[in-house]
Amino acid sequence: MDLKAKPFYLSEKDIAWVNETLASMTEEEKIAQLFCLITYTDDEGYLTYLAQGLKVGGIMMRTMSLDELVRTVTILQQKSAVPMLLSANLEAGLNQTCFEGTRVGCEMGIAATGDKKYAKELARIIGEEASALGLNWAFAPIIDIDYNFRNPITNTRTFGSDPEVVASFGKAYVEEVQKYGIAASIKHFPGDGVDERDQHLLASVNSLSCEEWDATYGKAYKTCIDAGAKTVMVGHIMQPAWSKKLDPSLKDEYILPGLIAPELLNGLLREHLGFNGLIVTDSTTMAGMGTVMPREKAVPRTIAAGCDMFLFTKNLEEDFAFMTAGVKDGTITRERLDEAVTRILALKASLKLHEKQKDGTLIPDRARAEAMLFSKEHRQVSREVADKSITLVKEEKGVLPISPEKYRRVLVYKKEGKASATSAGITEGAADRFIEKLKEEGFEVSEFVSDGGWEGMAKPVKEMYENYDLIVYVANLATKSNQTAVRIEWCEPMGADVPVYMHSIPTIFISLENPYHLLDVPRVKTYINTYGSTEEILSSLVDKLCGRSKFEGKSPVDAFCGKWDTRL
Repeated sequence: MDLKAKPFYLSEKDIAWVNETLASMTEEEKIAQLFCLITYTDDEGYLTYLAQGLKVGGIMMRTMSLDELVRTVTILQQKSAVPMLLSANLEAGLNQTCFEGTRVGCEMGIAATGDKKYAKELARIIGEEASALGLNWAFAPIIDIDYNFRNPITNTRTFGSDPEVVASFGKAYVEEVQKYGIAASIKHFPGDGVDERDQHLLASVNSLSCEEWDATYGKAYKTCIDAGAKTVMVGHIMQPAWSKKLDPSLKDEYILPGLIAPELLNGLLREHLGFNGLIVTDSTTMAGMGTVMPREKAVPRTIAAGCDMFLFTKNLEEDFAFMTAGVKDGTITRERLDEAVTRILALKASLKLHEKQKDGTLIPDRARAEAMLFSKEHRQVSREVADKSITLVKEEKGVLPISPEKYRRVLVYKKEGKASATSAGITEGAADRFIEKLKEEGFEVSEFVSDGGWEGMAKPVKEMYENYDLIVYVANLATKSNQTAVRIEWCEPMGADVPVYMHSIPTIFISLENPYHLLDVPRVKTYINTYGSTEEILSSLVDKLCGRSKFEGKSPVDAFCGKWDTRL
């Protein structure tokens, strides 16, 4: 380790603090520093236990209110002798961490603008809002490449399927967010988006050859590492080609996912890509690690293999015991333990947390945070991203723009998903809010209800022709973990809501969250992707439908899913 070099750039004084702090720690305290846990609550007793009782190295925040978040950060930093790394999934905006935070736009929406400046704007706004709240570690940007449209996780969380775009937009995010004392964490090494399976549920595979990987994922990682990314998050993802190249003796059954594969962590990430910063595992509560070896072995193996921090626990006491046992039995050598903790402390020093602790600026100023979170300028950028990203993928001539004079009677088919802790910013009820906006424009809007008519008993198609001038589908189905596919499920009986009237009634299909729905509605002739369902996006969408604004977005992926019939 060279703590004076990229990405730490520590001074002699900083290095002295790292060395003195390490020397002052007991073995138990060093082991605790390896853990980055999670909190969903601002309960003082629980937070005090994490900070003073366990003395963990970091905490990740799940979404809270402004007041809860300020209280949480304050308690953690006041109670912790060694300042904490406080992290969050800062991918699309601070709204993923604070209800009042700004959602600028998902990464694919940012890429759809075609303008790298919005990757910097995303990072700037996140940096300003996160630092005002006392956060210091962004689990972002995602630099996975969305090669496989069936992948249930990457999707709109990525900058798309072009490695050049992913690399350049990822670099812009890294450089900008770190200006605000927020460490970037590029993820998910060695790269998601090739496999169609979910690394939350198994150890998935990046199946590219070494040469293909170098030209794509390797390029993205090298670009962001050279730009100074302080941390890398490693996933439950295997890269067999590189594992076998670096260790020719490996048999298939011994190929492991990145977070426990020493050849990938050391040979590929450290040596081949030249990364000198901190390596953190992805969530160890995910099943991918557990599918390849028993947990009591896997927990210490992550650190022994080359990771520096262990993200979350399945059972707090048990995982601490597994890690401690790994140190005692030599799975984790004392030298490896000290190396990992040194990098953790070096990251903290590079963010000046030790200096901020002394001068009291680790504690957020609520008034400043509130002013930042409700910034009109931040909201304006969100509106710009919405306006410039919405993509008209297919258009039937003569259908757009729409107006009450042209299409007074509109039938809307809603395909709504459910929000979850892992969904990428989905807003439930977006289709209903879209319908209200159509009504405000003067349209007479009806919602589709299946009549339950089976063979021989369905309503005559003549009624559709007589009652409706326009059909609009609104799909709000986002990717999320534990959901292995994002496909449209049609109504009984016999797919009663499948688009079958588009040859006779003008039909528009709008996908709010998933850019690949043409797979299930290939012959729809007017198809739109919005990459989100916020108020800014819905307002901009209606403006474009009504002709008050042009469609400017360019698809960052193949929205036609490689199928010939989707282009009809």
